[in-house]
Amino acid sequence: MTAELVRGQNHPLSEVRLEIRISAGVPVVAGATLGDEQGTVHGTEWVAHPGAPALPGIEVSRQAAAEHRLAVDLAALPEAVHRLDVFLALPTGTAGPLRFGAVPAPHTAVSGRDGTEIASYTLTGLDTEAAVLALELYRRQGAWKVRALGQGYAAGLAALLADQGLHDAADLAAAVQEAVTDRLARAVPAPSTAFDPHTAPAHDPLAASADPQVTSGPGPAEPTPPYPLRPDDSADASRADQHLRATGPDHQHSGGPVDYTHPRRAHRTPPPPSPTAAPAADGEPAQPVAGDAVGWTMEERLYNQVWGMFEDLARTTAAYRSAVDFADSRLEKELDQLLADPRLRLGTGADDAREVAHARHTQLTDQARAAFDRDLAQLTAEAEVVEPALPPAYARWDNPVWHAYRSPAEPPMALRLGDLHLPESVPLSIPLLVRLPLERGLWIDSGPTPGDDFRADSAELRHLAMETAAALAARLLAVHPPGEFAVQVIDPAGAGSRALLPLTRSGVLGAPPGAGAAGVAQVLESLTRRVDLVQMAMRGGMAEALPADVDTAQQLLIVNDFPHGFDDRAVTRLRYLADEGPAVGVHLLLVADREDATAYGPLLDPLWRSLLRLTPLPDDHLADPWIGHAWTFEPSLVPVGSRVLEEVLAEVARSRTKYR
Repeated sequence: MTAELVRGQNHPLSEVRLEIRISAGVPVVAGATLGDEQGTVHGTEWVAHPGAPALPGIEVSRQAAAEHRLAVDLAALPEAVHRLDVFLALPTGTAGPLRFGAVPAPHTAVSGRDGTEIASYTLTGLDTEAAVLALELYRRQGAWKVRALGQGYAAGLAALLADQGLHDAADLAAAVQEAVTDRLARAVPAPSTAFDPHTAPAHDPLAASADPQVTSGPGPAEPTPPYPLRPDDSADASRADQHLRATGPDHQHSGGPVDYTHPRRAHRTPPPPSPTAAPAADGEPAQPVAGDAVGWTMEERLYNQVWGMFEDLARTTAAYRSAVDFADSRLEKELDQLLADPRLRLGTGADDAREVAHARHTQLTDQARAAFDRDLAQLTAEAEVVEPALPPAYARWDNPVWHAYRSPAEPPMALRLGDLHLPESVPLSIPLLVRLPLERGLWIDSGPTPGDDFRADSAELRHLAMETAAALAARLLAVHPPGEFAVQVIDPAGAGSRALLPLTRSGVLGAPPGAGAAGVAQVLESLTRRVDLVQMAMRGGMAEALPADVDTAQQLLIVNDFPHGFDDRAVTRLRYLADEGPAVGVHLLLVADREDATAYGPLLDPLWRSLLRLTPLPDDHLADPWIGHAWTFEPSLVPVGSRVLEEVLAEVARSRTKYR
């Protein structure tokens, strides 16, 4: 299972012979630095780059490219090397972009030599940076791990190398860029040919992609969770060709309209054909069909279809906003020209010119709205077909599928956290699905946000946050087979007891919620011991040697009112669980107000950054890395007055009894 990393997060490496793949969308320079225990690079001979591509244990590309494959052999690195940092830099002296904020978010993936992906990281949030440290492979207690860095440098490669302690950083950066320029000058351009879908290889990327990328690997598409939202890059490829792309003015890119296709989207080994849409009358769009996406199972098809709908909504909204911005700027420019011309400033001629300008503005915005409404109607029709067909793990609590709930025989591939929508698309919403197992912890914000209506009643807001956590925990328990998932709770002051009633009454909790300082310490000590023992068993290949009291089921730890009831030792253990737990089946869900944790200063910053923030009330805090839309997240809660949660948990409890 691939670990989708976020900035600052680490993941153990189970192999020493690795391949690091980089997809950037535009040509970039890729290299690596070798560092000692402090991360210091002792000389130019410790840097692998296009001018010196091979060092003991590492080989990098010899030129700038949109795709890179770096070969790494950790066992062959010199004994003094404890860190290997992979860097990316934009080539200078070319017509290309000068900052990463103007290009698609680079994606990195670490794979074993057999092609199995171990961890991946998408470098989102970059702006003026011309060079960036992407990944760090580091040795800790004899074992190697990979960490997502994402540390950018606006001053470019020279600043990056200097920050790692290299004395000749400026000279080496110039030599790297010179080597790239020389190789580019010597390259013979291939003859330009039009893309022919009938003669192209099966693994060629989408014809609609502005920056084609090639990814390889057997088997069906392997979707990945978003950060904060990233639509699946293996969803139905035909959607990108069928949907209009944004064609408005672009202020950051050059060379034609903006292409929002993620650079990793590409054809792979084709799965069985998806259901065929119902025929429609001439000129009308085809009737939507649930499961109309690639995938080997209906569950996978629905997952990919949902993310395809997310993509389509993002693109059509971007196109609409771009067209409206263009119309506004054109109107403003025409009115300014009127004011600047003394002959047209006064009189009936000025009024007529202003009227013409406003009429042109109205025409442009009406055309944009009509196109947007057409796309929105098609997506709404698709959502109305897809939503009733979703399995329990993807479905809202008011979906009838829950009334026929029975414990599953296998865990699902993903889970619904809530819904997403944009201001222009209300009431259409798209399910927010994340892959399982949860490689990233969750944080439900119990503090007020600017503009919310609960600022005066923080107690009710905290209850809603805990209620959201309980609903998520119940969903996780319900969609896993009996005995394969457990929930533990830390509630130091007992403030969450009302929200936890459905879980406690049904008896599905592994133990009563930990209360007080002693309860906090006991739960954390138990889970820390489990993580340590399972890690040692996995490394030694002796899973059968685990003590009988170690529960190997996946664990969800809910922590209410964090950091109340936590001393420094407890905070350290919680951070350890957040870093090391997901790899061995221990997942974290915090219910907390970040303002309450300010007393700890920057100590908890890495923890907050590693968690996906959710809110108990609709809030536009999630952003996709392609376009930067601020998506409004709405949690998936049980309808008021419904007893579906109690019924589902009762069935979970009965299934557990039979399993035992």
